[in-house]
Amino acid sequence: MDAVYTHGHHESVLRSHRWRTAANSAAYLLPHLLPHMTVLDVGSGPGTITADLATRVRHVTASEVTPEALELARAEVAARGLDNVDFAVADAQALDFADGAFCVVHAHQVLQHVGDPVAALREMRRVTRPGGIVAARDSDYAAFAWYPRLPALDDWMALYQRVARGNGGEPDAGRRLLSWARAAGLDDVTCSASVWCFATPEDRAWWGGMWAERVLRSEMARQALDRGAATEEDLRRMSEGWREWAAAEDGWLSITHGEILCRV
Repeated sequence: MDAVYTHGHHESVLRSHRWRTAANSAAYLLPHLLPHMTVLDVGSGPGTITADLATRVRHVTASEVTPEALELARAEVAARGLDNVDFAVADAQALDFADGAFCVVHAHQVLQHVGDPVAALREMRRVTRPGGIVAARDSDYAAFAWYPRLPALDDWMALYQRVARGNGGEPDAGRRLLSWARAAGLDDVTCSASVWCFATPEDRAWWGGMWAERVLRSEMARQALDRGAATEEDLRRMSEGWREWAAAEDGWLSITHGEILCRV
């Protein structure tokens, strides 16, 4: 089953994704990486995590579903002057790599967007060598927690859930990772969870300002309007809600992520 990518690649989305590093988004995996390893980074996005991983291992392959999306990672890797990364257009549910091709296969915020996450994990397992690692981390939207509890942000959450599921994805993926891994035949699974927390004035301004723009201009906004899931007035109200949250002196947002580390 194919799924539609909810977020798209508007600059407001990329601003969020470029903030991600191996330290803040793959800390559960880092202690297991060794200099001799080869890594496949599935759904590499703008390549900031990819590039960080490449400083720790022998070689990284970055994959994305379209050449256009892959160019973002190419640009990041080139800007950092790394020479141990290659690139491949690949569908996570049908990876065009040989069995056992990699020591580690990693996916960050990918499984929530694919139509069949179990199939994707089976493929990730297939291209991982015996003794290697399949690692995945996904957020869980229903587990987001924020204060003040503004009605506009409740409406934003309901809209995101509706649009993401309409695209064939699963926005509450974090809590399902273990279940998906077991269904994919992975039985040596270490589970963990971690959070991003935005509560300083600077963090609130960045995150709230990003979503205030994103809810108006990203691919998600277009999808919501095209499907009649929201009006332009609805989106403006949600955007203002994000700005109100960002301006609150006691504003808090925590984003919970599920993580799985699977030995093959």
